[in-house]
Amino acid sequence: MSRIGKLPITIPDTVTVNYSDSQIIVKGKFGTLETNIPETIGIQQENSLLKISLKSEARELRSLHGLYRTLINNMVVGVSEQFQLTLVLKGVGYRAAVQGKEITLSLGYSHPVKIEIPDTISVEVVQNTTINLKSCDKEKLGLFASNIRAWRRPEPYKGKGILYKNEQIIRKAGKAGK
Repeated sequence: MSRIGKLPITIPDTVTVNYSDSQIIVKGKFGTLETNIPETIGIQQENSLLKISLKSEARELRSLHGLYRTLINNMVVGVSEQFQLTLVLKGVGYRAAVQGKEITLSLGYSHPVKIEIPDTISVEVVQNTTINLKSCDKEKLGLFASNIRAWRRPEPYKGKGILYKNEQIIRKAGKAGK
């Protein structure tokens, strides 16, 4: 049995959880999330605790036990508190601006980069070089942040690029002199 899967999930008062054999729906003040779950995973609710259990002990199912417990926990945390990621633009002339439903990035290319913002994600730009992303869906938030970051990955020689907050770039020495 999974060590993570055995842990109960605490449900805050502001969150409601509805589940059937193949789907779970979590509602809170920041939105509604739903996901499909295998029929071999059982869910029991006792007061404000949610317990995830297995209906059989097959090897493939044991590997999913901790995964689905973590996915459901992320849904509960997301609709009650929201997840936040911060990206930092590091480089001369690198800027970001939000215009309507898209974010415009100036990253040293000959043209500005425009990226469509998904409905479930809120974007805030601070001082032109810091991008704050918030969402209740952790998976979509991480995917959107990695799509932004893919336009200028941090490079090891000067440390320029789009970095996550508090990310350390291991620097290289570059060419040695003659």
